[in-house]
Amino acid sequence: MEDIAQETLIKASQGDMKAYEDIYKASNSFVYNVALRVVNNREDALEVAQEVFMIIYHKLKDFRFESSFKTWIYRITANYAINFAKKNARAKTVPYEDSFGEGAVLNDVQAHMDQEHQNQLIEKLLGELNPDQRACVVLRDIQGLSYEDIAQTLNININTVRSRLKRSREKLLSLKKAYYEKV
Repeated sequence: MEDIAQETLIKASQGDMKAYEDIYKASNSFVYNVALRVVNNREDALEVAQEVFMIIYHKLKDFRFESSFKTWIYRITANYAINFAKKNARAKTVPYEDSFGEGAVLNDVQAHMDQEHQNQLIEKLLGELNPDQRACVVLRDIQGLSYEDIAQTLNININTVRSRLKRSREKLLSLKKAYYEKV
């Protein structure tokens, strides 16, 4: 996500639609990708992204510049997507168009497969996690956030982040092992 000038944020918070449009253009793919990786479905990710931008529009006046704007958007997107996924727990999955970044648990999966097959497996493995766990894995292993940033983004204790990641990784390793035993 490209940096957004503080003056643009202030103008948008005061109702300047051009400034809000600039914010949207600078962050829409970022919001969509975070939502997609949490809800694991393109149509749902589009719906989440649309709602997130409505939330941003209405809450921008409350943004106090105490954290980065990117962290603030992460928090809104991740929390909304987690809640959305919990409400609409579905087992639909659609392959991602873009590739995943390197992640601690997912690295050795990437080394053994072609890109398309790899993305389908990663998607399937992430789909097996509950939304809270999936959000932590996405933010840490795919988006590269620190434990502190994840805790701040999801508004949870850092020890909760650690335990969710530990449980997620154990589950992913177990699922990956079961997958390779079948193959």
